[in-house]
Amino acid sequence: MTIRLPGADGRLRAYTPRTEPADFSVTAGAGGAPPASRTVFSAAHVVADPYADTGPDSPAAVDWDATLAFRRHLWSHGLGVAEAMDTAQRGMGLDWSGAAELIRRSAAEARAVGGRIACGAGTDQLFGPADLAAVRAAYEEQLALVESTGAGAILMASRALSAAATSADDYLTVYGHLLRQASEPVILHWLGPMFDPALEGYWGSADLDTATETFLEVVAAHPDKVDGIKVSLLDARREVELRRRLPQGVRCYTGDDFHYPELIAGDERGFSHALLGIFDPLGPLAAEAVRVLDTGDTEGFRKLLDPTVGLSRHLFEAPTRFYKTGVVFLAWLAGHQSHFTMVGGLQSARSLPHLARVYELADGLGLFPDPVLAERRMQSLLDVYGVSA
Repeated sequence: MTIRLPGADGRLRAYTPRTEPADFSVTAGAGGAPPASRTVFSAAHVVADPYADTGPDSPAAVDWDATLAFRRHLWSHGLGVAEAMDTAQRGMGLDWSGAAELIRRSAAEARAVGGRIACGAGTDQLFGPADLAAVRAAYEEQLALVESTGAGAILMASRALSAAATSADDYLTVYGHLLRQASEPVILHWLGPMFDPALEGYWGSADLDTATETFLEVVAAHPDKVDGIKVSLLDARREVELRRRLPQGVRCYTGDDFHYPELIAGDERGFSHALLGIFDPLGPLAAEAVRVLDTGDTEGFRKLLDPTVGLSRHLFEAPTRFYKTGVVFLAWLAGHQSHFTMVGGLQSARSLPHLARVYELADGLGLFPDPVLAERRMQSLLDVYGVSA
């Protein structure tokens, strides 16, 4: 059986799909214990309600049953869930009202099943220009909500702070205030402008060396209030240098969807934990790989995870912020949801040739529990675009 897939050159090519999932899918299908040697979070997507009469500017309509079921899937494989993050379309379809409800529901679900969860706290309830006092108050509101649910907190990079700050001192002041009042250690998130152009110059400088010093100054001033840092700059060298300078006990969570196998494996001077959007579609494989690493088998870990980098780099290619479209597309193909619809209509953000390549790469890795279902759904999308079988 073959399927015709459109390439970037506009031509159709024949592709022969798998008929069976890869061995790891069978092995990991029953789930497993959380990895022991690394703390691993998957940032998780939200499932839209496909029957809601909404538009791009409407509040998000979420299918809560399917959204929570996907989180149970991740927990069943031993992964933690990073909730209401960029992968959940924060600021790209999911507003603060929707994110707050997502945090409440997911935290309750985590308590019910014993899953690990950390949730994003930011300032996205603000619209238009805001001064530093308003930014701080917005952070405080969201941090309080996250802490009230019993979840860990992730202080997300703020578009409002980026717009309001005039110097590195403004970042030091705002973050210092928040860390002093946090009831438990938090994760600090540095999201690069490739994920959100509005965050250009975060930490007070467009020069990354200068920004790094400010970031480290925040951590050094409050090491007891920082569980770890989450770095999403797609720069492996910078992440390694940064993690080597962290105070004792402060983790580095890689958010580098281009270099994650080498960063998690680490070197003689340390390693990164993980908080990754790519682990949404890679959940069972990623969990199995890190459990292999738990045994000291770095080669076995790399053998499982290295082949996934091609898919990840394709999903996260520029414009990187639209990677969520491919993540949700894979969830649909894998049978985790019944439709390919996204909040804000973001399913339209990637081209058919891009999605066809996503399918081909994922199928080649054996990611689909039911390859026949995935092929049938891929063909249904091709039919909509006028590509007949």
